[in-house]
Amino acid sequence: MNELREQIKSLAERLEKALKLLDLEQERKRLFEIEKEMNRENFWDKKEEAQELMKELSAIKKHVDLWDSVTKRINDLAQLAQSTDENDHDLIQELISEYAEANKSFETLEFELMFSGSFDKNNCIVSISAGSGGTDAQDWAGMLLSMYLKYLDNEGFETKVLDEIKDEEAGLKSATVEVIGNMAYGYLKGEHGVHRLVRISPYDADKARHTSFALVEIIPEIADTEILLNEKDLKIDTFRSSGHGGQSVNTTDSAVRITHIPTGITATSQNERSQLQNRENALKIVRARLIDLEAVQTSEKIREIKGKPVSAEWGNQIRSYVLQPYTLVKDNRTGYETSDVQSVLSGNLSSFTESYLAYLKEVDRERKQD
Repeated sequence: MNELREQIKSLAERLEKALKLLDLEQERKRLFEIEKEMNRENFWDKKEEAQELMKELSAIKKHVDLWDSVTKRINDLAQLAQSTDENDHDLIQELISEYAEANKSFETLEFELMFSGSFDKNNCIVSISAGSGGTDAQDWAGMLLSMYLKYLDNEGFETKVLDEIKDEEAGLKSATVEVIGNMAYGYLKGEHGVHRLVRISPYDADKARHTSFALVEIIPEIADTEILLNEKDLKIDTFRSSGHGGQSVNTTDSAVRITHIPTGITATSQNERSQLQNRENALKIVRARLIDLEAVQTSEKIREIKGKPVSAEWGNQIRSYVLQPYTLVKDNRTGYETSDVQSVLSGNLSSFTESYLAYLKEVDRERKQD
């Protein structure tokens, strides 16, 4: 019984440390602000803004409720452990079972503490571009897009394909996806980099083994108020969309390409029927890329993690996916690997995203010690 009490005490101490790192009181204040806003008579006059606030309310409430629930559970468990008679074997068995369940619930939430980056809670933009490898590389870019969409769907994130340029023969040249959900950037930031595929090429008559590359870029989405754009710095072009949306979308110049003249940053959106919506989507990407550019230029920490801009070719890969002559997916930074390549390509990426977050935490710990 003494050992069980110590385990429960240790769990309570871990909870206390976790609560100090969180800012639940700030989230409660935000809930109060949103609820106050919702009580205004004209709240639904601006439907899109109202819907965004409702989403924010739901996400914050879910987060706070989960932590409140596990806090009450562990505190009740700690109190019960102190008052339990050592001869009450039935109650001790219940305590053992409850401790196991409470510990499991806490570990699930504790994982959140790995998200310590400034933008980890934000939505994000995922861009995929075919690199060296010709048709195989374009096919590989399409496979990566499919992999990420499956992973994000499984994890409950909302996705919106903003732009997709397909190749006539196979795969795609590039694609841009908006990912919406709590900790979207935090979960996906480790995917930023060059991804390498080794396989027997389905496009080679000799059935030779080919190596293909694709670049994946993950950038946090930034609110309009966080970075203001000067209209004079923007070059906005419209053109006929080749994206989704049915035949009618191709009869008007609904697609939008925006160039930020001072930096040369470009963004395209063509999958919405509305030119206005495509323009807003492209502006989101421009803002995100500007913040990303500023961070890379000014932050030593981010430079160390992300490194300099790289091309999608040999020697720059962060992860390799090998289908021939053996099967293996290996992350070159963390060392994590699995032989179940098909499972990974089907969207089972959690082990890789979690191992990368653990790796970042260790890097941060070592940096603080130096």
